[in-house]
Amino acid sequence: MTARSSAEAPRGVPEATVARLPLYLRALTTLADAGTATCSSEDLAAAAGVNSAMLRKDLSHLGSYGTRGVGYDVDHLRYEIAREIGLTTDRNVVVVGLGNLGQALANYAGFRSRGFRVVALLDADPRMVGSTVAGLEVRDVAELERVVAELDVAIGVVATPATAAQEVADRLVGAGVAAILNFAPTVLTVPEGVEVRKVDLSTELQILAFHEQRRSGEYLPTDPPGSSVSPAVLAGGEEVR
Repeated sequence: MTARSSAEAPRGVPEATVARLPLYLRALTTLADAGTATCSSEDLAAAAGVNSAMLRKDLSHLGSYGTRGVGYDVDHLRYEIAREIGLTTDRNVVVVGLGNLGQALANYAGFRSRGFRVVALLDADPRMVGSTVAGLEVRDVAELERVVAELDVAIGVVATPATAAQEVADRLVGAGVAAILNFAPTVLTVPEGVEVRKVDLSTELQILAFHEQRRSGEYLPTDPPGSSVSPAVLAGGEEVR
């Protein structure tokens, strides 16, 4: 098995464009909630945090939804992007790993409002199994395959320690789940045709630290070997729990 990577998403839409579609959808939702019926590409681009040329190019991959001199119909474009992403139908989600992060994900209200239903929670810890999190009973991870089949799970969220993540991913794939969101601090290997998105919070913090260090003038390019480094950093950071 190999780690899946692709330059393009289905239907010929570039992966970089796919990554920005949720930004446009969020911006359009904010505009709609504010009562805005139409908007220009400049206004939408500013709300999404991109430049207008990039936005127009991205939307050109989906079709022509703007009107010259008028702009975009906010509700219509919001529907079309949601349809393109696949959010016009709810998708069932299982969260595997109910440590602190897993419980936070289970309680995140934003999933439901965006078309994702957390329908099951799984954990290997006997102390967690049988407890209630976000209104759902935590089930034993041994039931994973049964849960996927019974609840028509489309997306698996892996929030386990790194040591367990690959096994969980293998079982999700074996049960028919072809979309995995990985919060575990490890790279998952999956067959062709299975999509994995990795969310590495520690890496993002390290990138922020890089920029903050230079902004504040802390960076010393001549730091001698053996300078103080956090043992947690040398150990690769803490595992997800």
